[in-house]
Amino acid sequence: MAENFLKSQGYQIVQNWLAGKGFEPFGFQLETWQKFGRNYSGMVIAPTGFGKTYSVFLAVIIDFLNHPEQYRDGLQLLWITPLRALAKDIAKAMTEAIDEIGLDWKVSVRNGDTPQKERASQTKKMPEILIITPESLQLLLAQKNNQRFFKNLKCVAIDEWHELLGSKRGVMVELALSQILSYQKKVKIWGITATIGNLDEAMEVLIPYSIKKTKVVAKEKKKIDIFPIFPDEVEILPWAGHLGAKLVDKVVPVILQSNTTLVFTNTRSQAEMWYQLLLKEYPDFAGQIAIHHSSIDRDLRIWIEENLSSGYLKAVISTSSLDLGVDFKPVDTVIQIGSSKGVARFLQRAGRSGHSPFETSKIYFVPTHSLELIEVSALKEAVKQKIIEPRTPVVMSFDVLVQFLMTLAVGDGFEEKELFQRIKKTFAFSEITPEEWQSVLQFITVGGGALKNYQEYHKTIIENGIYKVTQRRIAMLHRMNIGVIVSDAMLKVKFVSGGYIGMIEEYFITRLKPEDKFILAGRVLEISHIKEMTVYVRNSKGKAIIPSYLGGRLPLTSHLSHFLRLKLSDSLQAKSSEKELKFLHPLLVSQEQNSHIPKDDEFLVEMIETRDGHHLFMYPFEGRLIHEVMAALIAFRISKITPISFSMAMNDYGFELLSSQPIPVDEAVLQKILSKENLIQDVLSSVNATEMARRKFRDIAVISGMVVQNYPGIQKNNKSLQASSGLIFNVLEDYSPENLLLKQAYAEVFNQQIDENRLMNAFKRIENSKIILKFANAFTPLSFPIKVDSLRQSLTSEDLDSRILRLQKESMKKNLSS
Repeated sequence: MAENFLKSQGYQIVQNWLAGKGFEPFGFQLETWQKFGRNYSGMVIAPTGFGKTYSVFLAVIIDFLNHPEQYRDGLQLLWITPLRALAKDIAKAMTEAIDEIGLDWKVSVRNGDTPQKERASQTKKMPEILIITPESLQLLLAQKNNQRFFKNLKCVAIDEWHELLGSKRGVMVELALSQILSYQKKVKIWGITATIGNLDEAMEVLIPYSIKKTKVVAKEKKKIDIFPIFPDEVEILPWAGHLGAKLVDKVVPVILQSNTTLVFTNTRSQAEMWYQLLLKEYPDFAGQIAIHHSSIDRDLRIWIEENLSSGYLKAVISTSSLDLGVDFKPVDTVIQIGSSKGVARFLQRAGRSGHSPFETSKIYFVPTHSLELIEVSALKEAVKQKIIEPRTPVVMSFDVLVQFLMTLAVGDGFEEKELFQRIKKTFAFSEITPEEWQSVLQFITVGGGALKNYQEYHKTIIENGIYKVTQRRIAMLHRMNIGVIVSDAMLKVKFVSGGYIGMIEEYFITRLKPEDKFILAGRVLEISHIKEMTVYVRNSKGKAIIPSYLGGRLPLTSHLSHFLRLKLSDSLQAKSSEKELKFLHPLLVSQEQNSHIPKDDEFLVEMIETRDGHHLFMYPFEGRLIHEVMAALIAFRISKITPISFSMAMNDYGFELLSSQPIPVDEAVLQKILSKENLIQDVLSSVNATEMARRKFRDIAVISGMVVQNYPGIQKNNKSLQASSGLIFNVLEDYSPENLLLKQAYAEVFNQQIDENRLMNAFKRIENSKIILKFANAFTPLSFPIKVDSLRQSLTSEDLDSRILRLQKESMKKNLSS
């Protein structure tokens, strides 16, 4: 069979084309081409830069060249990609290959950046290959007679499937695939992914159907070199944020000695800050570096991507907007500012450099405080052991299902019994019951039980057994609001004189006054005035505020947490070859002398008394989001013993409870408050689960169409959305507590915000650990960065700097005297 394939006309043509470019197919590419030709669906797993795109794309080309009689006019390959930044690059590579092979196929892109004229042209006559985002695919399905787009489709490829898998966008893809399969039963489904910890499950989510399917795993491995950037000296009492800025003079030479560098940050505000820092340190970078994130104007983003590909730009400072498989060949170096928060994300970003199979990916790690150097050691260990996080698939997200049913109803309508059978075959809704299905149908027709008296929720009607939307206004509003990414309301930023700059989050900009200055897209801008959803600005100079974004807090993964604890446990006994731990030796010695370094089977609790009050520090190393819940829980359990109030602070390593009263904690009390008994009941008592669910419900209400965010020329602001969804939440709580969307809000609080499983596992681990209680004279290297984070919330940057210096001096003096 393999021999016949190698002799086939299609393979010979593609093989000759590759040979002409000096390439030879990898084993996994060859296997994918053969399996595709034998009518398999499947998933390709390969490192970045090894040609995963060509494995599926060329499979379709070879099959067409071998069997042209089986292909009809129209769309042959639908390529779903999670990021708009990926689309243009993939289209360029595909077009080049098609032209050089000698086919007359057309490749087009369809996403939010595609001009209306081009979209209309595609609708009239589909290209052979269409590269599309999940949201734009849903918009296609919302068109009348949409079946015509897919009638000759041969393959759907889902790029970067690991990125979609753990999100509601992944559910959108699952539902869209079920619809496409109803039109074209013989279509092949191929996922393309980097390595994740649950590959079998990832394929089952994507292809839950009883069809021929296979996993194709590349044997090739990507070599990665990890280089930490060390400060000149170790800071015994480190604090988060400032160290990275101090290391800018060491980052500049790395950029200068590289062809092109991607500088990754975790937040848009950090990206803006680093753009300014690099220009200030090395003014000659002006015109040679750029900043890329999702709030920047589309045309500017496209310009940056094109000039990154051409090698014109020396460096681009980016958020996750350039995380995924964008093939920028000139990029030979990546710099990660601060914690990557996870092994998979770190490897993904590292893979953006050395984007060919035979190059080594180089990634430099710039710590934002000294302790993050332990993360470098932890990341190296995880990479060495080939440990990568799984992505947990999203299930039973009824808001996405409601949106999908409305999409079909706006399009050609649907027959409920046939659709129910299809929906049940998807992974996301395999457990849906007939009763839940009827509740969803009732919601889209009459608004469900509690909302049936409100006419605006009567959206679909049933005609001859077909559910459809007949009102133009409902259809228009639905199309305008398709998508599952609900961010905080964004305001446009424009010059008074004309010209669009980008977007800014409402919650940030509404705190500023006219003549205040802020930074966006690397420019210092002065506010003139705000009108409706637009901020009018002028160019300015001087000091300015860097915007903060609510979406900036990435959770530390449990896998990275595990390796962090291991590395810290062995830190004083670490081999001298571990440069990071060797460099941190003075800090680690100080921690051990003034308190304790917890071993892997220990749990450290520190008690410190200062002029601010009484401090209780705990170090679970489970990430900021889990620590928020744990801090509230421990405060609640202590207050049950003695009435006492606390303020709280936390970082990725631990949390602080601060009180003006002495905190009644000893070994016996610790055993009690750190118990896993009644854990969830106590969590519910310690955090306002109802208020958390209310906030979650806002997103669910927007996705399901209960609350409409976008109207023609208007976007509802965040405050208005919260008020509208809050009213509905109250009505459902009082009159319809069994409502599926209400129950979903509570489920998301437990699964995502509280992360019930991870919280329970953390308490099981703590219960099996030896609890070490230490009374320290002053702040320790582990506690100091948490203390600084609590101060940052209430002090200006100037006051913060002077306060930190004073605290450092006082603590060092006390620690030395002890």
